[in-house]
Amino acid sequence: MNPLTDPAAIINYHRMMVGTYGPQSSLALGWRDMESQLVRFEALAGIADMSECSVLDTGCGYGDLLPYLTARYGPLNYTGIEQIPEFLDEANKRHGDQEHAVFINGNFALIDLPKADYVLASGSLNYHSEDPDFIFRVIAKLYSACRRGFAFNLLRAIVPNGLLVAYNSEKIMACCRSLCPNVKLVSDYAEEDFTIYMLR
Repeated sequence: MNPLTDPAAIINYHRMMVGTYGPQSSLALGWRDMESQLVRFEALAGIADMSECSVLDTGCGYGDLLPYLTARYGPLNYTGIEQIPEFLDEANKRHGDQEHAVFINGNFALIDLPKADYVLASGSLNYHSEDPDFIFRVIAKLYSACRRGFAFNLLRAIVPNGLLVAYNSEKIMACCRSLCPNVKLVSDYAEEDFTIYMLR
């Protein structure tokens, strides 16, 4: 499966999860539980003080990162991109009435991205691709969309299921350092996960 050309497997998987757990459950997004989602949000949000900044949330799911960031940093300009219609519908139900929140339907690996102070990707880069360079290209694309910084998390351990993939943090760091002079690895918050900050 290649997310650049065939997102159907990802969409079908999450539609099955929505059918099983319902559209309000974090399990439909692929998270083990709400706590594991919040732990990752906390790691991502540590990149910088994002008060009064613009944020681009790539693969935003239900848009749950928006209230987390708002509670931590106050109002900000938020854009969420999501390719799964059911997730986007739920994001608009939850947060679409917020004045400075916009949700866009699309595959962030394929569409032109709006610029933002900070670009964030929580769980959205963990899907398997037959193209071994896909992860490096998408990191470069998302970093190019940020004015101040890009933060993302990846799995470093996973039970193989054909859909998700784990990554070696040192290889990912080497890629990031080739693009950005200021790169930081955060790996002390979850056994199976790590977060990288790329700061301009």
